[in-house]
Amino acid sequence: MKKVPLSESLRIIARGSLNWRAERPIVVSFEVTDSCTAFCKHCDHGGPRDMSNDLKPADYRRYMDVLRPVVVQVSGGEPLLRDDLTDVVRNIKEPSGLPFIILVSNWSLMTEARYLALREAGVDEFCVSLDFPDDRMDEFRGFAGLFDHLSTIVPRLAGLGHDDIVLNNCIHAENVGDINACADTAKAWGVNINYSAYTPRRTGNRDLFLTRPDQLDVLRRQLARLKTRIDGRWIAVTDTTLDATQRYFETGGAPGCKAGLRWLVVTSDGQLQPCSMQFTRFLLHEQARMVEEFTRQNTCDECYVAIRSSLDKTYPQLLWENVSGFFSFKPRVQRAANVPVTS
Repeated sequence: MKKVPLSESLRIIARGSLNWRAERPIVVSFEVTDSCTAFCKHCDHGGPRDMSNDLKPADYRRYMDVLRPVVVQVSGGEPLLRDDLTDVVRNIKEPSGLPFIILVSNWSLMTEARYLALREAGVDEFCVSLDFPDDRMDEFRGFAGLFDHLSTIVPRLAGLGHDDIVLNNCIHAENVGDINACADTAKAWGVNINYSAYTPRRTGNRDLFLTRPDQLDVLRRQLARLKTRIDGRWIAVTDTTLDATQRYFETGGAPGCKAGLRWLVVTSDGQLQPCSMQFTRFLLHEQARMVEEFTRQNTCDECYVAIRSSLDKTYPQLLWENVSGFFSFKPRVQRAANVPVTS
């Protein structure tokens, strides 16, 4: 995974430090539509939905002016269903280069033209869902031919050399034995991979949660092997995150959630939510009220999703892991003259 160049790194650190002290969010997830092309077993955003009330591209400027996040996830539903997605991204990106924008998508609608247009508009990282290293994924996501599409489009776009594609594997009971096989797929496709943990809170389906001793044993063995493979190249996850993921499944939860404070969600129609699974809603200028009324009273321990796994750490630990793993202290012009730096 390429590292963020010097100037961007310093801006991210500066704003992140300020937001941490001022109790503004570090990460904001803009759910730009609730509509989706898939019907995933682990998600509550399946199939087509009414898109008439989705925020317009220019609306996102107001949210950026007020919330000023360091990192933005553009997600859904399936964000590629929006024909104006490049305009949404342009309105989120500031002239400074901030925020760092991650597009979270199933890539069912991705083409080379859209990929290049979104990069030009300001997307820094493309996060692509991968549940299985084969076509079992089609049945899990209710989308025939999805794995074949990914196995063609992902390596082709990775071959353009931008090193900005990250597969995300959500660990659950059906794919826990495929954790390292998915890493193999990422390596074969020439991209990076990250991991998150299934939560039953979205759908109420506890069958996908790891509870049985045999499932937890498979998880321990798979994560132990994965740790031996983290060499600063294509597996974009830390040992501490993997350890916390293991604890989450072993104990059945993860206390101390900071949703609404360290991160929050902006719904497709412009409401603030602490996370995508807590439906107490607030207006744009009410994040401070969200912190007082929700975050400080929150006892939910039912998820360990990707945003949370990145931010459920002390600030020194968060800063150190990003500085050592993902930030570069070489200027962009110097890096251009050398072999690209990877993490």
